[in-house]
Amino acid sequence: MYDQWSEVVLVLTQKTDTDPGIKGMAQTSARISYGFMCLTLCWGVFTATGWIKSLTGRKALRNSHMVLGILALSFGVVHAMSFLFLPDGFTLAQISVPLLPGTLARHELGVIGLEVMIAVALTGGISRFSSYRRFLWIHRLAYPAVAITALHSFFGAMANGHLGLLWFGGITLLVPAVLLTALRFTPTRYLERLGLVEELV
Repeated sequence: MYDQWSEVVLVLTQKTDTDPGIKGMAQTSARISYGFMCLTLCWGVFTATGWIKSLTGRKALRNSHMVLGILALSFGVVHAMSFLFLPDGFTLAQISVPLLPGTLARHELGVIGLEVMIAVALTGGISRFSSYRRFLWIHRLAYPAVAITALHSFFGAMANGHLGLLWFGGITLLVPAVLLTALRFTPTRYLERLGLVEELV
């Protein structure tokens, strides 16, 4: 019985140069995670501002924001873990400890972005035990984490030779997230002047 399990572990952890499946899984999970990350940011802005509160209740908005975030993180973790099985020789330390010597900058950006997002998600789960101001400060770290992860995606696509068509899709998803983030932090008086929000009487 022990020999059977050891053979299974050996097969699962064996790195081969001819297995395109693992590389494909890493790329696909990265793209899906990126899409959910942009959607999570957009939906988070809608939740925080209440701009689409009329369509559904605030609790439904918050819950759907959490679901999108969990999906983005899940695919991000699958993307990171798949590098353990690639023939390039990534170690657990390289995919989990940021700023290790000898690690490429684009991989460091991915590690930092993913770990900040995980920290944001964990603090979101314990928000009722913390002050709202502290929770909000930590939760807003998601904005720079998205920027860092978008840079990781850009440099990764460039390194893999997929910058043209692939990054066109990446920009298409990133533009609404950046626009909504800019609107989120624009003072309300300017938004009222532009006619984007109704003036409160």
